[in-house]
Amino acid sequence: MTLDDLKARIGSGLLSFPVTDFGPDGAFDRDGYARRLDWLSSYEAAGLFAAGGTGEFFSIGYDEYDDVIRTAVENSRPDVPVLAGVGYGTRMAVDLARRAEAAGAAGILVLPHYLMMAEEAGIVAHMRAICNAVGIGVIYYARDNSRLSPAGLEQVAETCPNLIGYKDGIGDLQLMQRIAHRLGDRLVHVGGLPTAEVFAQPYLEMGVTTYSSAVFNFVPELALRFYRAVRQRDHATIDALMRGFYLPLIELRDKKRGYAVSMIKAGAELVGRSAGKVRTPLTELDAGERETLRALIAANA
Repeated sequence: MTLDDLKARIGSGLLSFPVTDFGPDGAFDRDGYARRLDWLSSYEAAGLFAAGGTGEFFSIGYDEYDDVIRTAVENSRPDVPVLAGVGYGTRMAVDLARRAEAAGAAGILVLPHYLMMAEEAGIVAHMRAICNAVGIGVIYYARDNSRLSPAGLEQVAETCPNLIGYKDGIGDLQLMQRIAHRLGDRLVHVGGLPTAEVFAQPYLEMGVTTYSSAVFNFVPELALRFYRAVRQRDHATIDALMRGFYLPLIELRDKKRGYAVSMIKAGAELVGRSAGKVRTPLTELDAGERETLRALIAANA
């Protein structure tokens, strides 16, 4: 898959982040993860992000990372590109990017660097180092402490032909407009806010044709139905699913910190696709919260 092919594929449909399977002892469950990727890639996903935020990248050990990415690549349909999460400081991100490429990933998603706020010049240098370390496609994920202005993003794009995408986790519509007008179709633009479906309509009007869906992990048919409704501007379906599923889901997500991931793993278990427990420092949903999620799934899936 060429860089242009990958960029076009990512922008053509729904994206998602598979949760990462852990066994009863907390270790990476390769067989469970293989079955998960085989299942999820059987749906019409434009791409799957292995070891992303929902996949608990921050909890995956250096000794597990290669195995996670390779298992994802080997057990996804050949026409479904797997992109690997990388992050932390520049040296670690470069090393992880090279490992992901060696494991067969079609591209990488650069998650925010660790802890410190940084000047734009430093983030530009960080991104250039990662892009220059590999030949596969690179998507920059803007959120938290990693933010580039349109000019800064353009600097990276001008010197790194394998920078193919910009994923927005900030939610600044004015910034998105400025980036879209400055870089045009040089990059594929991806919606990446938590529960991205809530922002899908206004983003589509700005030309953002894709976003990453966490609920794809446990209700893939519903996630695809909503995505198609957004693309077709089917407001009746959008409103019904927003009221009946997504907005109540957000209320549950916001009850405790870290539930953006914990809730997704709980959903996977409730539909018979358990990936094990989240790793600390995340915490599990309590019994009442699980029952709320069970009812939402039953009423909408």
